[in-house]
Amino acid sequence: MSDSLPYIVLVGRPNVGKSTLFNRLIRSNRAITHDRPGVTRDRMEGLVRRKGLPAFGIVDTGGITLDAHAAVAEGPAGIRGFERDILAQAEAALAGAAAAAFVVDGRDGLLPLDEYLAAHVRRMGLPTLCVVNKVDGMEREDEQMAEFHRLGFPLLPVSAEHGYNISALCEDLAALLPKNAAAEPPAPPALRLAMLGRPNAGKSSLINALAGEERMIVSDVAGTTRDSVDVRFCRDGRDYVFVDTAGVRRRTRITDSVEKFSVNAAIKSSTKADVTLLTLDAVQGVSQQDKRLMDMLHTRKTPFMILINKCDLAPREALATLKKNVADTLAFCGHVPILTVSALTGAGLKKILPLARKIHEECQARIPTGQLNRAMEEVLARHQPPVVKRVRAKFFYLTQAETAPPTFVFFVSDAERVPESYSRYLERALRKLFGISHAPMRIHLRSSHKKRS
Repeated sequence: MSDSLPYIVLVGRPNVGKSTLFNRLIRSNRAITHDRPGVTRDRMEGLVRRKGLPAFGIVDTGGITLDAHAAVAEGPAGIRGFERDILAQAEAALAGAAAAAFVVDGRDGLLPLDEYLAAHVRRMGLPTLCVVNKVDGMEREDEQMAEFHRLGFPLLPVSAEHGYNISALCEDLAALLPKNAAAEPPAPPALRLAMLGRPNAGKSSLINALAGEERMIVSDVAGTTRDSVDVRFCRDGRDYVFVDTAGVRRRTRITDSVEKFSVNAAIKSSTKADVTLLTLDAVQGVSQQDKRLMDMLHTRKTPFMILINKCDLAPREALATLKKNVADTLAFCGHVPILTVSALTGAGLKKILPLARKIHEECQARIPTGQLNRAMEEVLARHQPPVVKRVRAKFFYLTQAETAPPTFVFFVSDAERVPESYSRYLERALRKLFGISHAPMRIHLRSSHKKRS
């Protein structure tokens, strides 16, 4: 979401359908939706675009539970212990909002929790539309909306699940925007960074520390983050989008359906990011799940780095041993950099963003064909391919097939006569010659029986 666009915040008590409405408005299944209350905890940002209407931002927030005195009340099991954090996240979003969409459940009717929250929203003085959700057609409108008139907000019946009245909702929300709302500017290119790792490794704390604000809810409770949440911020004149993801446990240990959706979203986010930051816990060490994630990222040729977080909690000797263990584990992809960091003390944090930019720039490397073939001759002269079955493979020429990651194709007389060890030598040599230190790289060998003229 562009910082210069006005935005509207979806607020409401738990389980009124805010996340389903959010997905419907942005036309994407970004937020995890579930019948269980309390699935959404952090705030999520998206963009609403409709023909004939100004573009505007939309922010999904967690379910808020207040009592008659506007104090935080205990919520359902899904958010218990997080009620105060969820309210803080919603209030931070409302502080800069152009308007609010107060979402209620037409099937449940008006509940005390709705009235208490409505009074709180009213005190903020924002233009507010009351969205009566779960109204499945015109025949039920009057019956399901009647008691919500008491709130004093203009009303609109919708069904987020079935799409009823969504076009009208977009029009009514756009009408709440400032009259001088600017047209959507071209979005600046932002480096997308995905945080990946086991539960409670400190991914959200790292994002808060790097972004310079309490953007993500942080707790000692593993599994606090559920949705893959985008956090946009600017540092040294450069735009970044951090994608915080749910902690990824072994699939055999996942029995909860919400966690299953969260883990799938986390894995998906890593494939869409420019660089993935795989976060380990310095106290817990390297687990089998960490090794699986490393192997997955390497197999998919995902640009990534390793962050050993909570380094302030580990003795120096233990930290050095852990770093060596991680390096040994990464022997199959030695290009991956390892940083020891601490979200709490700030140690090592200044290195993260420059290193991420470097990895991304290396991924975009494009080498001219002439330079490639001069490099191939130098590499072959330094170390010839071995003789396999009494024949040495002949290398004819080298091309770059694509970027992101850099992919190089060697045309040889017989690819089957080039052992894997020699392919690894070719990769190391090309990395050194072209300065590709940390990006993933693909090397393909293709059999051909003639040299290109």
